[in-house]
Formats: sequence, C-alpha cells, structure tokens
Amino acid sequence: MTLYQYPPQTALKRVIPKTRIYDGANASTALRDRFVREVDQIIWAHKLAPETLNLPATAAVPEIQVFRVTLKGDVLHDDILRAVDRAIPFPLMFEVVEGDRVQPAAAYKRPSEAERGKWVLSDLLRGDWVAQDSPRQPLPVAVNMGALYDRMLSALLPVAPVPGEDVETRLARLAAIRAKEREIAQLQSRLKRESQFNIKVTLHGQLAEAQAAFDHMKDPDKAGGGKP
Repeated sequence: MTLYQYPPQTALKRVIPKTRIYDGANASTALRDRFVREVDQIIWAHKLAPETLNLPATAAVPEIQVFRVTLKGDVLHDDILRAVDRAIPFPLMFEVVEGDRVQPAAAYKRPSEAERGKWVLSDLLRGDWVAQDSPRQPLPVAVNMGALYDRMLSALLPVAPVPGEDVETRLARLAAIRAKEREIAQLQSRLKRESQFNIKVTLHGQLAEAQAAFDHMKDPDKAGGGKP
C-alpha cells in the first residue's frame, strides 16, 4: 500500500464546497443526503501538473488532482468518490481520512472516445487503511503526466502486472477475475444444495474449469499460458 509524499510546490489545501460537487455531478437527493451523513470535508490537497512537477502533459492526463476526503464516521460509499470524480474534469487520486488513519483510493479515468468532454471511470480501487503518520514514498519516476498516473494507479491494483500489460488491460483482467470469483461462489453454492449425483458430477467439472480459468487470470505466467 502506497502513500505518497507530494512535493511542497504541489500543495493547495483548498476546501471544496459540497455544493460544487452536487452541481458538477448532478447529484440526486439520496446522494446529497449521503454526502451530509458521511463526509465532513473535501480538500483539494495537491495539483500535480506540468508547472508544479516539470513533467509534460499528455492528451489523456493534462493534470492529476489529489483530494482528501475526511469522514464523519467510518463509512464512505463508493458513490461519493465517484460523484467527486464526475464533478472534476481531471484524473483524481483520493486520500480518505477517518480518525487517525488514511486510505488511498482512485478510479482509472480516461477521456471518452465517443463524447468529447466526457470522462470514463473504472470501478473504484481502494488501498489498505494505514496510520496517518505512516512513512510516505516519493512520487514514482515518470517521463510525463500519463506515465505518472499509470504508476500511481498501479500501486492500487490488487493483481500483479504481466509483461507488456498496461493499466487499462490490467484493470480489464481484474474485472474478469472478480466476475470469475462470483461464478465460482455460485457454483460452490449450487454444489452444496444439489443432491443428484449426476448433476453434482457436472457441477464439479464446471467448478474445476472455473477455478483453472481463475488461477490463469490471477497469474498467467505461473499458470503456464492456459489451455492449448
């Protein structure tokens, strides 16, 4: 799990009114109520940009904004972070703060190919909770803002990369892994309930195939390249 030591020249420490997020994300009444219940404060903490890091922008990543979201309790629904992401037209990295602990989070964000000015978000990625005074690491070394963003996101991904795999491909593999986990759980549940021998045999076979596919997706190199 990685917390970054952001260079001092990137610091902003600006409080963002919740109303700005509501308006920018077209938040429903239910989501506004969730903000009121769960969020104490939203701070625009750092601006990672060509002028603050001396790194060239890319078309997909002109800047990266770092937001600190302080909680009222110990719960923060993903929809809140997604609303903040929708309201801010740049890639974001989050630090979620609850008491004396902090959790990094982010969704992979890229410009839409179908609609100019729109952004596409992946599922939210969350790191582990750690103490706020935990040691922080320097930002990853990168040649431009896009490479920096990929490396910061990579630290949040719970699956190890394989050679030649970029962040977007790795995220697609993670989604496939999670779908296969659900399939395995459903097969295991059906197997426990089933009493007919011939159906149990079929389910055992399906479960073995699903487990083999899961193992291959988790670690393609170790799995030996999958089926011939």
